[in-house]
Amino acid sequence: MSKPITAAEIEARYRNSYGRAAGYLPGDRRAVEAWQADLARRARARTDGHVPSVQKLAELLGKDKELADLVTQTVKEALRLHDQGVRNTEEMLAALDLVTGTAPEYRLDPKQRIFFPMSALFVYMMATKSGNEFFKHQQFNKALRGILKAWCEFLDSPRSRYVLHDGPEGWLGQAAYEQFKLYEFDYRPEAAYGGFASYNAFFHRPIKPEFRPNGALHDLRAVVSANDGKVVRVYPNAQLDVPKIEVKAQPYSLDLMLGKYRKKGDFAGGDILQSFLSGADYHRWHAPVDGVVEYVEKVPGLQFSELYDTDHVDPSAGTLSQGYQANVNTRGIVVIRSESPDIGKVCVVPVGITEISSVDITVQEGDRVTRGDEIGRFSYGGSSMCLVFQPGRVEFTVPPGRKDVVGDDGAPVFVNGTIARAK
Repeated sequence: MSKPITAAEIEARYRNSYGRAAGYLPGDRRAVEAWQADLARRARARTDGHVPSVQKLAELLGKDKELADLVTQTVKEALRLHDQGVRNTEEMLAALDLVTGTAPEYRLDPKQRIFFPMSALFVYMMATKSGNEFFKHQQFNKALRGILKAWCEFLDSPRSRYVLHDGPEGWLGQAAYEQFKLYEFDYRPEAAYGGFASYNAFFHRPIKPEFRPNGALHDLRAVVSANDGKVVRVYPNAQLDVPKIEVKAQPYSLDLMLGKYRKKGDFAGGDILQSFLSGADYHRWHAPVDGVVEYVEKVPGLQFSELYDTDHVDPSAGTLSQGYQANVNTRGIVVIRSESPDIGKVCVVPVGITEISSVDITVQEGDRVTRGDEIGRFSYGGSSMCLVFQPGRVEFTVPPGRKDVVGDDGAPVFVNGTIARAK
């Protein structure tokens, strides 16, 4: 029998959740509880029918009693942790209806910032035993991807721009300007909505080249970072087949991570550098080496599944889940054959975490890329990045992080900054 979950364990788990670490959920958990209570109230008052994407999930639950019972149990378990959230499946569906038409809002008070609405809705469900099973359910994840796609379409539309203003609590206001270093990015402060066509256009706004200079442009032995972020860890000797990935040591299973490309076996025993993107980071990714794109794939996967300890709430589960999520979450696979034979092939694996709206790959097989060329972007969503190298090819120039402790305080990396060199 599972041990009772204490308030201290829930608080520790929340502090290490991906959303909180990424800056999309507030430091004060009470703000999430107040937000959940308000969302539940509005969900109960909603009288319209479901939006099409949520209706598909409702229909799935109507046909799959086992899944419907699992949702019911997950909601009940979550209510034991916070009794002001959604009370049943219908309220959860109505809450998702509301989310699909809501843009993330900026708040001056860091304790009130709820930038990840689905993470805020699901945060207690994710901490339960039933939720551990629920968020791995393949059909549920398929339906949830449809809901997230609908939300992304809203965030891609002009309707989402109502949060893009220069008022005190607007994304273009002075506080946000300083926090998110908007001076580094291309936008037009004199224009309505900053000149952005949508919220997503703001989220993956392009950066000014002078703020990410490519000092290694003519050094063929250098590897540059594909993204802005912080080092999660450097993991040597990654194996193709790992029997158990749901452990804190987080072995990377290349058989799982690399999609259909795993059959090639090019990266067996290779090295992985994983980094973590926060909400303030630049959310486009760039080529780490000069070369030719040999392979491109987008792998659909999970969204809200985290590591789970059957005996208690693991306080480090959220941030320690990033290696696990690289194996099972929605992700991209881009293999580049470097023009430097000493570097060999490099695999770029952008990983969607929690609110995955989009992993957009903008290169095709056969394209030639130069270090610093843009190769893709995240639309609104949590995100992590893995670079996979063939064994014995590179020596890293960034601190390796720790295998047992992963937080949001790793060494910073920046697009076009050198992270490794050919041996």
